[in-house]
Amino acid sequence: MHATELKESPASLIFADLHIHSRYSRATSGQMEVETLAYWAKRKGIGLLGTGDFTHPRHFQDLNDKLELDASGFYRLRQGDNGVRFVPTAEVSNMFKQNGRGRRVHTLIIARSLESVREINRALASRGNVASDGRPIFGFSVRHLCKLLRGIDPETLVIPAHIWTPWFSVLGERSGFDTLAECFEEELPFVSGIETGLSSDPEMNWRLSQLDPFAVISNSDAHSPAKIGRECNAFRAPLTWDSLRDILRTRDRGRFRFTVEFFPEEGKYHWPGHQACGVVFSPEQYRELSGCCPVCKKALTGGVASRVEMLADRPLGYVPQNAVPSIHLVPLDEVIGEALGKKSTNKPVQTLWDQLVEEAGNEMAVLLFLPEAELRHLAGERIADAIMKMRRGEVQAVPGYDGVYGHIRIFGSAGVEPSTGLVSAPQLPLL
Repeated sequence: MHATELKESPASLIFADLHIHSRYSRATSGQMEVETLAYWAKRKGIGLLGTGDFTHPRHFQDLNDKLELDASGFYRLRQGDNGVRFVPTAEVSNMFKQNGRGRRVHTLIIARSLESVREINRALASRGNVASDGRPIFGFSVRHLCKLLRGIDPETLVIPAHIWTPWFSVLGERSGFDTLAECFEEELPFVSGIETGLSSDPEMNWRLSQLDPFAVISNSDAHSPAKIGRECNAFRAPLTWDSLRDILRTRDRGRFRFTVEFFPEEGKYHWPGHQACGVVFSPEQYRELSGCCPVCKKALTGGVASRVEMLADRPLGYVPQNAVPSIHLVPLDEVIGEALGKKSTNKPVQTLWDQLVEEAGNEMAVLLFLPEAELRHLAGERIADAIMKMRRGEVQAVPGYDGVYGHIRIFGSAGVEPSTGLVSAPQLPLL
């Protein structure tokens, strides 16, 4: 679905970003603390934000000190409530052996309450070092993790994180499984959804029939405040803990309206390649090369697109029944930078970004909802042209690979080839 087809008003929707990290995770901004998270969520147009890293003792203490339960079943700031609601979330890493292979799987946990979290943390602390990092590592299986969580609180939501990432995911080429059933075994019914990750979108995941029983969600996995909401989920308002749990478990398209996505080429593992050798290949070339780098002769790092091709049992363009549509966007600072021919971190770009967000109310309003005439009045012709082209999906792409982010160009650029075709299905209307 193109953004130009969106008919719903912003007041009818709540945007939820359910996977972020705190300042206690490695390679994460020191600004990722509760009040700053609430400020940036508001700026981005996110109404429900995962807390991230509830397993870390110091972050958990911050959550208890600074949040209070709301009538919705979510949490709000005790002081300075700005309308943003929080739900307790964490990502854990399980590194274990199963069926003769080493596995490394990341899992998103969404908990009902901080009281449940207290019991979860107590159980996990007896099985590993939860204080060393906001995303702790455990040596037991994901199946065992599910049993532990279900025994503490069966309402807990378990979602395999960024399921295609080569190194740390349930279907990753280097460390995962070929099916979710192989990983979770008898605990598979406890899985509440799957997370696409930045290098895939729902359309790519629709090609696997094994994923049909699960809600397909998208989140930012933000490590700094400005990245909040770069991928997220649009639910029909109002939203409560009970309705969120029910929507995900039943895949209710009437209340789960759409996901907001990166163009998947922009993700840093979309195509196979070798960063050290500076080479990147299409899935077809990867298969012809038998996964071997022609420069160093070592194994290439597989890409998400090539892994989907390996496991897909449906053709490109297949749309499952009741599939939730997606909208692909480029972050606003990147759009402005593209329009001005400057880096997104450039001061004039940042100044215009601040002004547009202030005038429109939040970033999602600018990217999705402002009428074209108002965009042109507020942002000027060049930036408005860029936003409208993005809304129509008129972009060019250079795919990311082996930890290198891809590039999305709206006006085109020397050396940028036309997109090889975003892996997308026929456009889905909103019901």
